Amino acid sequence: MAASERIDVSIEHKRAAPDDTKGKAHPNTCPGCGSHYRDDELRQHLYVCPQCDHHYPVRARERVSQLADPDSFDEADAGLRSADPLAFFDLKPYVERLAEAEVVTGLGDALVTGAATIEGSPCRLAVMDFSFMGGSMGSVVGEKFVRACEAAVADGVPLVSVSASGGARMQEGILSLMQLPKTVCAVEDFHDEGGVLLSVLAHPTTGGLLASFASLGDVLLAEPGALMSFAGPRVVAQTTRERLPDDFGLAESNLRLGHVDAIVRRPELRAALARLLRLFGEAS
Repeated sequence: MAASERIDVSIEHKRAAPDDTKGKAHPNTCPGCGSHYRDDELRQHLYVCPQCDHHYPVRARERVSQLADPDSFDEADAGLRSADPLAFFDLKPYVERLAEAEVVTGLGDALVTGAATIEGSPCRLAVMDFSFMGGSMGSVVGEKFVRACEAAVADGVPLVSVSASGGARMQEGILSLMQLPKTVCAVEDFHDEGGVLLSVLAHPTTGGLLASFASLGDVLLAEPGALMSFAGPRVVAQTTRERLPDDFGLAESNLRLGHVDAIVRRPELRAALARLLRLFGEAS
């Protein structure tokens, strides 16, 4: 390579939305093919583009409704809220960011947990919501996941987790980082008790979450095109000064390298989880 040749490492793995010459793009414009959809059309297709199969982000409660049998979900620990022991302040106080996230999402934090059934098979669900501060893992997320593991042991049922996170929550400092070993130990104890963890990795699953419980499932499933990397491709490329493969960190490359067991499209995810629940239920 010539000394003067430079490598462009400025592009992350994302598909830019088509330009809108009339101003702001339609909010439901598919970033893959540019198709426009009404809210009810997207919901009918489980937020998957029927033209190009692009998987839109899904909020936690919507994901629960897609997976759980009707009226079977019983939420747990909904009242837990993060404290602010560091009195953290960047452009605004952490407590203000938490309040804004709760108003926008209607959630107390970035993880929703509870008991449910999927095609009649009982389980515990732990579903992350990227809309709540980027799905970052703070003290409440770690505590709710640990309680979900303990409840699954008490009920004698598998735990199904759905991850979508940017990693640890910087506003909680070391308290957030401690959630990595805390959740890893919880999964280890869960496995020691004979528990089964089915982990679904959605876009994106990065940073501390990928380095903790998201990667520790007995079965790892991923949605198509999901970014699954401790650091994003732009950061890795800038650090290594190497040109990365086009699919670096995506679900497809992780499957090829043996890091996940299968890539499952969202319309097939409920049935796939139900089969696994029946399989592990019969084996127990």
